[in-house]
Amino acid sequence: MPYIQKAEIRWSDLDPNFHLRHSVYYDFGAYCRIAFLYDNGITAAVMNEHEIGPILFREECFFKREIKFGDEVSVALKLRAVSKDFRKFSMQHDIYKNTDELAAVLIVDGAWMHTRHRKIVPPPEIIHGTLDVMDKTDDFVMG
Repeated sequence: MPYIQKAEIRWSDLDPNFHLRHSVYYDFGAYCRIAFLYDNGITAAVMNEHEIGPILFREECFFKREIKFGDEVSVALKLRAVSKDFRKFSMQHDIYKNTDELAAVLIVDGAWMHTRHRKIVPPPEIIHGTLDVMDKTDDFVMG
């Protein structure tokens, strides 16, 4: 079962057409990813202790349906791909409105960066386990 976070639409999230601004979809994805990490023990303190943090190379969103003020929004997170050493990853966020209507699909490709050396590195074992328990997409690839 995918990890799901509810998201609240604020008035400031709307564009002049009274639907969700495009950048808010990306904010919802970031919120869901970080909430997943925290809920699975990868807090800022843990990342700081290991001198590691997630970075993104690419974010892409496919907009399917408008989201308007008053709609209920939920974000479902799944792992699309991960390198064998867990250094690089790809995640998919399915953004739903009003429970079951797919409004957008957000895909991010990223990696773990050593915060002091500023280099992409394999993360510590604790992160391997966390990514291992993340629900996978049907086309998941490890490699």
